[in-house]
Amino acid sequence: MKKTPMTSTHPSIGPLAGLRVIDFTHFLAGPVASMILADGGAEVVKIEDAVRGDAFRHFLPPDERLGGEGVPFLWCNRNKKSVAIDLKSDSGRDIALRLAGDADVVVENFSGRVMERLGLGWETLSAANPRLIYCAISAYGRDGEFADRLGFDPVTQAESGFMSLNGFEDRDGVRTGSSVMDISTGMMASNAILSAVIARERTGRGQRVEVALYDTAITMTGYVTLQNLFNGWQPRRVGNGSADTVPTGVFHASDGPFFMVCASTVIFQRVYRDVAGMPGIADDPELVRPAGRMAQRDRLIGILAELFASDTREHWLARLRQAGVPAGAVRSVEEALHSRETLARGLVTQLPHPTAGSVPNVAFPMRFSDTPVVAPVAAPLLGEHTREVLRELLGFDEEQWREAARDGAFGPAHPG
Repeated sequence: MKKTPMTSTHPSIGPLAGLRVIDFTHFLAGPVASMILADGGAEVVKIEDAVRGDAFRHFLPPDERLGGEGVPFLWCNRNKKSVAIDLKSDSGRDIALRLAGDADVVVENFSGRVMERLGLGWETLSAANPRLIYCAISAYGRDGEFADRLGFDPVTQAESGFMSLNGFEDRDGVRTGSSVMDISTGMMASNAILSAVIARERTGRGQRVEVALYDTAITMTGYVTLQNLFNGWQPRRVGNGSADTVPTGVFHASDGPFFMVCASTVIFQRVYRDVAGMPGIADDPELVRPAGRMAQRDRLIGILAELFASDTREHWLARLRQAGVPAGAVRSVEEALHSRETLARGLVTQLPHPTAGSVPNVAFPMRFSDTPVVAPVAAPLLGEHTREVLRELLGFDEEQWREAARDGAFGPAHPG
């Protein structure tokens, strides 16, 4: 798949081994996309501003073990190599052009036409590398009347109607605490890239793919979009309950909350017959109908709320699970990270780090039987791999390095 050899530190395993990605992304959606590719074994070269790097390096909270950089950067930039260059310099742009000229994939999430102004847009790069797959990630797309509008995750949560689904009926809708639109857009982008890679195997040609945050946000509102388009359905905000299944939601045991899902009549009957010991409710002809349960939402939830308050969470979770009812404790993030489930799945690990010694890591969630994902490497320091990548991918010797530095390729900190 590659015309030039991998750098010596690139993992040789993983389903995407041999795929080279030049990554111009920053903040979250784009880096999530490229991290998914890197976790799969692709060689991802992250191009960063020579002075400040990716702005996400400075996101709170800073940590002195990371040289004052922000912890969140580690989360979406593992398994990448950092090349720090000044794309506004002629020499820096030339380096970027040469790297893209031998890449499988370029991914970027600049606003507007920044890449075109830098001479690094799709038309330019594909003319030099017809097999290139170019992924553009934006807020509202790169064409049309909204192309220049700035947008971030919570803005698209608001404009897509996603926020209107969350929270309680007597107050405004709320955004999610996690950046779900950035993360899901990154997932969409990695899928788009890999689809284009497969298409290239058939056609021999690359192509431009595009993913917009707003488009993803509309998708993430789920099936309520079709409910509304079919018959004008307006979903209610029901807090931690469900707009279309009863009794689903948070219940409070004597020592803490848990979440129970009652998504079918079979589960409803398990709850009331096997757990609550109320066969009259379980077999009520009116309540075996979903619409009947919806009509008696408050009564059904009230019965269970009183029952569950009578004993501990551990007691009720054991009873529910034994009966085949999906349920789980409501936890804090810290509690989840130290839970038996997280331990059993091996989700929290430690990675070596050049300044911190080691840093915690949350493992890649995909598992492969024959092509396991790469052993993870911590997110790079700014410019950590600049010399290595230029030497091994572009054949730079010391004189070429000094000349590029004199020309401003690496910013003012490297005058040559």
